[in-house]
Amino acid sequence: MTLAVASRFARRELRGGLKGFRIFLACLALGVAAIAGVGSVRSAIQAGLQDQGAVLLGGEAQAQFTYRFASEEERDWLETVSIGLSEVADFRSMAVVRREGGNDRALTQVKAVDDAYPLLGAVELSPQMPLAEALSDDGVVMAPILADRLGLATGDTLRLGDKDFTLRAILETEPDDAGGGFELGPRTIVATAALDGTGLLEPGTLFETEYRMLLPEDADLDALEAEAESRFRDSGIRWRDMRNGAPGTAQFVDRLGAFLILVGLSGLAVGGIGVSSAVRAYLARKTSVIATLRTLGADRATIFQTYFLQVGALALLGIAIGLVLGALVPLLFAPIISEALPIPTLFGVHPGPLFEAAIYGILTALVFTLWPLARTEDVRAATLFRDALSSARALPATRYVVATGVLLALLVGLAMLFSGAIELTLWTAGGILGSLLILVAAAFGLRALARRVAPAARGRPALRWALGAIGGPRDEAASVVLSLGLGLAVLAAIGQIDGNLRSAISRDLPDVAPSYFFVDIQKEQMPEFREIVTSDPAVSRVQSAPMLRGIITEINGRPAREVAGDHWVIQGDRGVTYSETPAEDTRITAGEWWPADYDGSPQVSFAAEEAEEIGLELGDAITVNILGRDITAEVTSFRVVDFSTAGIGFVMTMNPAALEGAPHSFISTVYADAEAEADVLREVADAMPNVTAIGVRDAIDRVSELLAGVSEAVRWGAAATLLTGFLVLIGAAAAGEQARTYEAAVLKTMGASRRRILASFAIRSALLGAGAGIVAIVAGIGGGWAVTAFVMETSFAPVWPSALGIVLGGIVATLAAGLAFAWRPLAARPAQVLRARE
Repeated sequence: MTLAVASRFARRELRGGLKGFRIFLACLALGVAAIAGVGSVRSAIQAGLQDQGAVLLGGEAQAQFTYRFASEEERDWLETVSIGLSEVADFRSMAVVRREGGNDRALTQVKAVDDAYPLLGAVELSPQMPLAEALSDDGVVMAPILADRLGLATGDTLRLGDKDFTLRAILETEPDDAGGGFELGPRTIVATAALDGTGLLEPGTLFETEYRMLLPEDADLDALEAEAESRFRDSGIRWRDMRNGAPGTAQFVDRLGAFLILVGLSGLAVGGIGVSSAVRAYLARKTSVIATLRTLGADRATIFQTYFLQVGALALLGIAIGLVLGALVPLLFAPIISEALPIPTLFGVHPGPLFEAAIYGILTALVFTLWPLARTEDVRAATLFRDALSSARALPATRYVVATGVLLALLVGLAMLFSGAIELTLWTAGGILGSLLILVAAAFGLRALARRVAPAARGRPALRWALGAIGGPRDEAASVVLSLGLGLAVLAAIGQIDGNLRSAISRDLPDVAPSYFFVDIQKEQMPEFREIVTSDPAVSRVQSAPMLRGIITEINGRPAREVAGDHWVIQGDRGVTYSETPAEDTRITAGEWWPADYDGSPQVSFAAEEAEEIGLELGDAITVNILGRDITAEVTSFRVVDFSTAGIGFVMTMNPAALEGAPHSFISTVYADAEAEADVLREVADAMPNVTAIGVRDAIDRVSELLAGVSEAVRWGAAATLLTGFLVLIGAAAAGEQARTYEAAVLKTMGASRRRILASFAIRSALLGAGAGIVAIVAGIGGGWAVTAFVMETSFAPVWPSALGIVLGGIVATLAAGLAFAWRPLAARPAQVLRARE
């Protein structure tokens, strides 16, 4: 027989409708829709960032400098290549409001602007007025959250550094607010010229300058970037343009989207279990049809092709439904999503994520339907009139096993390609596969345990019937444990990761972190600063260090990116300090520190872990651009740097002679009792208004807020996985309805009451749900530990409230599904049921 004959058979079979395939379609559609929806939202954000890249950047191109303004030569070139130029300085400071009972102060991110700002977009103020008017005569505008925190109204006076300013308006909209990345303090905008006399932009203080440009229509961005880097290669210039207006935001969105899609793949894996169960149940009902075809001469290939085409057509239908949902749902909720996000979005039908979701759906359908279909080939025609599939061997022919392996490898490979997160994808794939293996083993173990325990339940009929059903030959235990267990395992793993990360940030970190970071302390202020903080008995420890920032431009004479790739140490500027002797707690892992009176060529001690990741060795030469000057230093030692304590930690420490002559300030960490922190801050701020204090607890709260948003998004992704598992659970309950009807009929005939039969069904569901939940906890804790310990590299402790909630959820879910399909079996008349089985 030919494929054409199989196609004709398949078309005739499909005329019977979708009975038995509703769960099949729902599982595929939901999994594909979740992936397509997340991808569509991510593409909408990426399109918005690209479309509004120039506005987010503040210009069509930007040159950025650290701790300095552009030199005359640099500014002349920037003016030559542009048709509009705006200078912006960005730094942190303390906003202070003087009151009789004591001063109020808060950390703020200050943006100092010139008359040309903004080149693109508009600043919206309340009350409405031009920005230039608001900033005239020492005026400032301020974010509403900061004004509320300080109790300020328009017309009130505040202090920045050593100078008073007047709040003229509340900042409602800042066009380039998404381009700056993570900020610890709310925004204040002030005119750059008004900062004279504040002491906030002294040489060596921590600030950045950005020169935003409008370019001629025929400007070549690649050529301009190459010229800037060539002309000012040794000055530390950093170039960005509108093609990547908000790189930090874009990278965050891309990584979060990739992670959510991997969570969506977990949902597809759960759906795949439902797909496999639906195909198996469908083929079991078709044994008489298959037997008839075999007796009429249909060969194994024709049988396989007939049902492969049927299932394939239905799979394509489910995938198509999922793609439509994944494309339309984000469009329907576009206004709500756009309003909730602080970045621009451009919603539409984006083909890329839909294609990606379709590929995932097709491969998942193939992986989970191939074995049930293939096993029909190994069953003789005579046995097909009985339960053919249960009598077939566990594994199909070798070619199908190999094909399944190839499809799995292709699925994981494409996931790595599409997500761009190879390590995370492998962890996810390994976690799903490991969870499935654990769940399969648990399902068999649960059945064996039920058979062993059942005799001990004499005198408790409902419990014994439930245990007997679980330990029986049907696949109910496997279906429930696999479908619900994997969904719960994903949710459990996310709960464990989230809980441990939150604990590390909000509980463990404050115990080891300092109370404050004080920055921009001038060298001549250090004696007074030390006297203030060390004279306070509530201060337990003070650490101070010179603070500069530099960009690693070359390693052994080669561009740093060629050697280290995209390692975080190479991206952007890094903190650099100098020290004559190593600190008391310094642990040198290789090499030697320079002599105390060393004044030769520059030497550098590098963080050991980062050096190993980059591939540095003792004797290598590192070129660091600091304040526009290249300093090439020999790597003479490696040392352990622990960034997890939020204390002072520098990747690079140089000998004093290499850096002492450069303008710089000092940074200091102060460890104090929580109740005394406010007093310490007040004393330092009153004595040195130019010094900025960054409260570690405030920073922790800010990080926790961001983490809460990420966790919420991930939970929604996991919810789709759990919903898919619940659909599979419903399918399993529906498939077992006929068996429960027969069971209820037999029990009624033997004198059992409906209440006792219902109790048996409920106990069975609760035990299966508890079993699935317990296994999910084991898999979830294991997965959470692996990600926390090896990917995030932090400590792990089980989060038991989340774990216990998973068990409870499993019990409730199985009870709901089991009892929903218990009423008809209970209502069936035993005589009719038993007569029909004769």
